[in-house]
Amino acid sequence: MNKKFATIMLTLLLTVMVVLSGCAKTEEPKAAMTNAAKNAMQMTSYEMKSKFVIEDLQINIPDVTGDPGVTQAMTMLKNAELTVDGIYQSEPQQMEMNMGVHLKGDMAMSINVDMVMTQEKIYIKIPSIPMIPFPEDVVGKFLVMDLQELAEQSGETFSPESMDTEKSQKFVNEVLEALLSEYDQAKYFKEIPVKDAGLPEGVEAKQVVQFFVTNDTLGEALEIMVNNVAPKVVDIAGKPEYRELLGLTEADIDEAKAAVAEVNQEEFQAGLEDMKKAVSINTFNVNTAIDKNDFPAYQDVVMNVDFNDPESSENVKLAIKGSTQYMNINAKQEFKIGIPTDENVITMEQFEESMNQMSTY
Repeated sequence: MNKKFATIMLTLLLTVMVVLSGCAKTEEPKAAMTNAAKNAMQMTSYEMKSKFVIEDLQINIPDVTGDPGVTQAMTMLKNAELTVDGIYQSEPQQMEMNMGVHLKGDMAMSINVDMVMTQEKIYIKIPSIPMIPFPEDVVGKFLVMDLQELAEQSGETFSPESMDTEKSQKFVNEVLEALLSEYDQAKYFKEIPVKDAGLPEGVEAKQVVQFFVTNDTLGEALEIMVNNVAPKVVDIAGKPEYRELLGLTEADIDEAKAAVAEVNQEEFQAGLEDMKKAVSINTFNVNTAIDKNDFPAYQDVVMNVDFNDPESSENVKLAIKGSTQYMNINAKQEFKIGIPTDENVITMEQFEESMNQMSTY
């Protein structure tokens, strides 16, 4: 091997090592989650799938537990699933979602609703629901709602600023930084080995970070939220560039600032102590899987909490598990529903007229 060839090979090897180290680079857990959250706001398009399940629901409150209606509702809600499949793009702004509610038990049923949103309108497909019989001539049609008209009907002024995606991203970034910066890494963040994170097939992560709250840190976490984070968020919302985005006036901001500044710490601390006696966190974890481009490709949450009233012995147990996966990030999206055409659309007036006609029979 001559000297020139050896030099070239060494240079190539070093280049590959630099590239690979960059792809595999991991950060401290808190910094990694903060950066991933910020990068999420830079996603100009994506496909997503979400699923949330009520794994356990137990209510022991004498005044309501014996009620047959409450018992039936609990049976239906236990193991109930909420699913959301969606596609989003920022330019031109368009989003479509299929939302599903799947109830279990003796009254098992599934309800699916399609929704399409543009910068100016929302379209909601009227579903067929056995318990709510809509007129046949509207089922399957898309109910269209004009955002400007909705704002005017509620006595507000519709502002295109409120739909400014770029400005919304900047606002959320500032809020996330204010939020995460206040929580100590050692107490609230840790890294989970990728192989132990239980990631679904197709999710390729270079790092998995967990944010968690325990009984020992619950009081402090809420105290940080109220005393440290809330004032920062109000200040951010009060910036001129964000006030119109949020539909707030200077008077609204002044009122919010006064509210967070006037928190009675003695009463707040007493409330925290009462809450600590009543709330028991068995599990509260949020895992974020970060891909090679530093996007949060997958996130799951596990919450298992008991609420106990020490005076009445009433208690409620709630366990929820959920996940969201992002795919085709910043790629060209292929919408499955598309923007509904005129023959498939009805207005609110037409919908109300059809409902009124049905009620007369």
